[in-house]
Amino acid sequence: MTTRSDAAGGLLIVDKPSDWTSHDVVGRLRRLAGTRKVGHAGTLDPMATGVLVVGIDRGTKLLTFLVGCDKDYAATIRLGQATLTDDREGELTASVKATGVTDDEIAAAVHALTGDIEQVPSAVSAIKVNGERAYARVRAGEEVALAARPVTVSRFTIDAIHRAPHEAPECLDVDVRVTVSSGTYVRALARDLGAALGVGGHLTALRRTRVGGYAVGSAHTLDDLAAVAEAGRPLPLIPLGEAAQAALPTRLLTEAEARTLSFGQRLPSLDPGRSTPVAALDPSGQLVAVLDESRSTTRSLVVFTPASS
Repeated sequence: MTTRSDAAGGLLIVDKPSDWTSHDVVGRLRRLAGTRKVGHAGTLDPMATGVLVVGIDRGTKLLTFLVGCDKDYAATIRLGQATLTDDREGELTASVKATGVTDDEIAAAVHALTGDIEQVPSAVSAIKVNGERAYARVRAGEEVALAARPVTVSRFTIDAIHRAPHEAPECLDVDVRVTVSSGTYVRALARDLGAALGVGGHLTALRRTRVGGYAVGSAHTLDDLAAVAEAGRPLPLIPLGEAAQAALPTRLLTEAEARTLSFGQRLPSLDPGRSTPVAALDPSGQLVAVLDESRSTTRSLVVFTPASS
C-alpha cells in the first residue's frame, strides 16, 4: 500500500539497512510515498548503515545544498588485511601479521591522518575516469590510478582496539569515530591507516551517524516507514522550511520581499560576499527560495513556489 506524500514535500531521514544500495532505498520510498520525485543526498555503500537524507517531491530541490555537508561515522578498521575495495566486500589482496603493532603506533598513525590531508579516493568508487565510473574500470580488470584531492578529517578518534579477533587472529580491529568533509572516503582512511603501519587495512563496519544537521537519532527505519504507509498515514517528512534551517544560514523575509522573490525578482543582499547559499523564509516560516548573496543583489538558486500552484 502507498500513501501520497504532502504535495509540498520535504526531507525524510532514513536509517539505511546493510546490504541495501542507496538506490534501493529510493526505489522503496517511491512506492511508499506514491511519487517518482524521490532522491538522496550522499550515497552510502551497500555494506554501510545509517543516515541517508532523502528528498520527497519538492524536497528533492534541497538535496544539492546538502551534499556538501560534513558527516560523522562510526567504523571498524581491520589491520593486517588489505582488500580490492578497501572494505570487507572486496577480494583479499594482502595479509600481514599485525599483532606486533602497538597502541601508540596506531594512535600516531591516526593523528597523521587527521586535519587537512590529501586523500587518494578508493579505486572502486563512483568517480568518473574518462566518462566511466572508476569501479566499472576496476571490475573490468583495468588498473585505475585516481589523483589525490584535499579533504578534511576534523575528528579521527579511537574508541577501542581489539586484538586477535576470532575470525582473523593475526589481525587487529580498531573501532573509530570520524568527522569528515564531503568527498572523504572512510574506507580510504582505513586503507591509508593500514599502509602507514605497514600491515594493510580495510573497513569491516561503517555506520553514518550524522549528515549536517541530521543525526541518526531522528532517522526512521524502512520497516517503520512501511508500517506508516500501510496504516494510510503520511510519511514523517521534515517540512521544507525546517529542513532548510537545519542545513543553511537563513534570512527572514517580509511579506513584500517574499512576493518579490516568488515573482523571480531580486532583493538587495544582506551580506554581499557570502559564499554559502542562504535559505529565505517568509514570516510564517515557509521556504521561499535558496539565495546566492555573494553580490550586491540576490540571485535565486531555486524558488519554491506555493504547493497549490
